[in-house]
Amino acid sequence: MGSEPARFESVYRETYGRITAYAVRRCHSPQDAADVVAETFAIAWRRMGEVPDGEQATLWLYGVARKVLANHYRVEVRRQALNVELDAEMADLYQAAPDSGVELTAIAQIFRALPDTDRELLSLVAWEGLDRQQIAAVLGMSRNAVRIRLHRARRRFARALAEAGVHFTSESRLTPAEGHL
Repeated sequence: MGSEPARFESVYRETYGRITAYAVRRCHSPQDAADVVAETFAIAWRRMGEVPDGEQATLWLYGVARKVLANHYRVEVRRQALNVELDAEMADLYQAAPDSGVELTAIAQIFRALPDTDRELLSLVAWEGLDRQQIAAVLGMSRNAVRIRLHRARRRFARALAEAGVHFTSESRLTPAEGHL
């Protein structure tokens, strides 16, 4: 059992470059490739007793990396589907439907481009339906601080929408159907 760390180190040194190249050629970003490589070697570490010797170790790791990539792709497809659902939810939040899918996409992109704190505040109001007192409890701040920050977040969102050319009629202010935002 004491030789497993040394064996892992040897397999890692011998195969790291090839497994990394394999992942880089199949991933959309270096970060994704690094995640695939890290997960592949984590599995190898946990299952070191199953890793064959010699060149077979490289082939075994290719097989593991292939499965990790398949899982990665499944997660990515799920994430993209959730983004589509989020875009649809964003459209449902507003009383007036955008004139086109282009505006819906712009709204979603603008929302995602807001600072994290603004997105969190607006989401707590619009998606969770929380009032200022409840948000204050969630965020650990005063109700007045929430009021001020929410006002500023709404203003920044409205300004960003206007700058992008996304306009609403006077009857359809930047308020979700529930009237919380």
